[in-house]
Amino acid sequence: MDFYETMKPHKRYVHLIVLLYTAHVLASVTHYSIPEELKEGSVVANLASDLSLDVASLFRRKMRVDIIANKKYLDVNKETGELFIVEKIDREHICTTKSTSSCYLKLEVTLENPLRIFNIELEILDMNDNAPQFRRDAIHLDLSESTSAGERFSLSNAVDPDVGSNSVSTYHLSESEHFNIEVQTGRDGSKFADLILKKTLDREQQAMHNLILTAVDGGKPPRSGTVSIIVHVLDTNDNAPLFGKSTYNVKIMENSPIGSLVIDLNATDLDEGSNSDLTYSYSLYTPEKTQETFHLNPSTGEITVKGMLNYEDFRIYDMEVIAADKGVNSLSGQCTIQIQIEDMNDNHPEISIKSFHSPVSENIDVDTVIAVVSVSDKDSGDNGMVDLHIPHNMPFKLRESADNFYKLVVSEPLDREKVPEYDITFTVMDRGSPPLSDNETMTLQLLDVNDNVPHFPQSFYTIRVMENNAPGALLSSLSAFDPDLHENQYLVYFILEKEIANTSMSMLFSINPENGNLYALKTFDYEMEKEFLFHIEARDSGSPPLSSNVTVHIIIVDQNDNAPVIVSPWRAHGSVVEEKIPRSTDKGSLVAKVIALDVDSVHNSRVTYQFLQVTDASLFSLDQYNGEIRTMRMFSYKDSRHQRLVVVAKDNGEPALSATVTIKLSTVETAVKPYSDMTEVPLEYDIFSDLNLYLVIGLGSVSFLLLITILVTIVLKCQKVKPSKAAPPCRNSVISERNSTIADSTLVSNDAYWYSLFLAETRKGKLVVRQPVPKGSRYIVSSIPRSTGVSETSDSAPSTLQYPK
Repeated sequence: MDFYETMKPHKRYVHLIVLLYTAHVLASVTHYSIPEELKEGSVVANLASDLSLDVASLFRRKMRVDIIANKKYLDVNKETGELFIVEKIDREHICTTKSTSSCYLKLEVTLENPLRIFNIELEILDMNDNAPQFRRDAIHLDLSESTSAGERFSLSNAVDPDVGSNSVSTYHLSESEHFNIEVQTGRDGSKFADLILKKTLDREQQAMHNLILTAVDGGKPPRSGTVSIIVHVLDTNDNAPLFGKSTYNVKIMENSPIGSLVIDLNATDLDEGSNSDLTYSYSLYTPEKTQETFHLNPSTGEITVKGMLNYEDFRIYDMEVIAADKGVNSLSGQCTIQIQIEDMNDNHPEISIKSFHSPVSENIDVDTVIAVVSVSDKDSGDNGMVDLHIPHNMPFKLRESADNFYKLVVSEPLDREKVPEYDITFTVMDRGSPPLSDNETMTLQLLDVNDNVPHFPQSFYTIRVMENNAPGALLSSLSAFDPDLHENQYLVYFILEKEIANTSMSMLFSINPENGNLYALKTFDYEMEKEFLFHIEARDSGSPPLSSNVTVHIIIVDQNDNAPVIVSPWRAHGSVVEEKIPRSTDKGSLVAKVIALDVDSVHNSRVTYQFLQVTDASLFSLDQYNGEIRTMRMFSYKDSRHQRLVVVAKDNGEPALSATVTIKLSTVETAVKPYSDMTEVPLEYDIFSDLNLYLVIGLGSVSFLLLITILVTIVLKCQKVKPSKAAPPCRNSVISERNSTIADSTLVSNDAYWYSLFLAETRKGKLVVRQPVPKGSRYIVSSIPRSTGVSETSDSAPSTLQYPK
């Protein structure tokens, strides 16, 4: 928008002239076609030449391209007018639905001063840039080894995002002596393959077949995708069980314990499943004495000792074992076993515990004697020599004090919290062949001492509390843990005293000394208090007591408990604002602006605007973000002279709070004299007192005749101004004459400049207008004297209204 101003100084009268250009929009559609995957920087077309635009004016007119897509694929060179690729275009990404129809990108080319918009449809042509893909990484098939040759099995088809001839064309199967494929065509033209068995299968020779199925599309050059076909061959019962040997010779010592393993007959069956599950049994040729002495596990084939073995009574046992599978047509195999009994050392050593101290304190000194043990063996020679030992992973050791006497002493510091008790196993073993042994287990219990401080799960707690909470509400449970026992484990919780703004923490929060539950003692207000930081101590009941503390950070979370407050338009009485605007007002002209403030947090204070009621919805538009009310078209003779607009301002909270304002617009036929732009003057609200009002009325009465004389003089001088220099009536200017003030601003603007002219309004005899200020500066409203005639020069300074940044 260009502004021209003509100023003629005459005392304190300033005339504002604003020229507003109406934007004209030319809507037309231009078509282009390009292949997908063009490189960045590739030129699509020259928009300047195709749209008959002046290349030299493109930069000045701020030419830009808007794309109806989630990415900026194209842009325009403002120096040459060329439309070029910014990011590679993938047709399959843009047009996700596979179809033979065309795929388009819709663009809008916009130029300003005057505003023109060109609609462009860019057709994206398909290229063979996608290979066929299968829906799964692998296809699994289960086939019985008895399946006949010629059987057919359907396979999952491949998909190709490309269309037409670039989609799937045929399939190929890797080389196999058992399988081949046959390509079929579906009703929709898609291609799929059937797997055909050429040769019968043998699971025992090859239990699994790995094939590769390749899908090839019809592009040039063609692309392909593969999938693994894994064929699992299912078993039939065609193999009998086999033992590793036909005859087994086993030796076992006399006096072997009942349950001792003699031999594990692990027969094998090449089949699988129930066809390979075996059952073991004695044959009819196995003697009854052998069956009474040895046990055969029918499921595992393990042979264990069932009765007493004595070398002097019976030295050799013979048996025959049969293994049969569980197939429908059961198959079986058999073997013979000979068991020989060997003589052995059959006297065990003995252990005797002479003394044992338990329980003991966990802080017992190292080298303290815990127990005294003696060992003995009735055998002689190597079979009568014994050795005593305990497990190596214990904090104890044995010291031999005399022949076959040992002391158990503490070798390392003990910690009850890590190991509360020890099961100490004393094992004695002779040196016979094979050696015999015996063992004795004693339990050593440890008594607790207070050697552990309370431990909190976290070193720092952050607790979020919603504002307007009820006093006494539970905030969190800050429980600590002490691994000690009894009174050493009983904890008491305290809030460490700390003052914030002369208020003790114990006045704001309370903690249950027994369980660490933290409570709020008052209702918090986010707008007054946002966070608290203090410490909580946990102390045990030991002697002496041990303690630890943790830092607690309380964050007050905002609630939407403040409704928006409408600060503009300013309403002197009630909530109705009256304005007058000329009927010649152009389309897009600013009529009013509603501003509401919310003192809640950023999220809850975000205000949006909308019409609640409007006399004619086709006449006015409301920007939901900045509250600007503009005309959508010019007034016609059919439009009512009085328009009623009810605007509601809602915040972003849950639930949303709102405020409303009613604006009554009256249209007038007379043109309103424009005013020139003023210099930037920071002002405040000029709130007249009753005394000032009476003084103004008195001065007006006394100076009435003088004012009429000055007014006639000014009118005569204005009529002498040349027509070429006189400002034409401004159809786009909107003057609000009401007894209220509109402070038109969003308080903190992201625009690079303020509106050069805003609303001129009266409040108790003064004009209030908004001045242009730099980005990031304060919002400034100027107030200057306003009169319809000549008056005495006033020495009073303009009042100001300032909002902070």
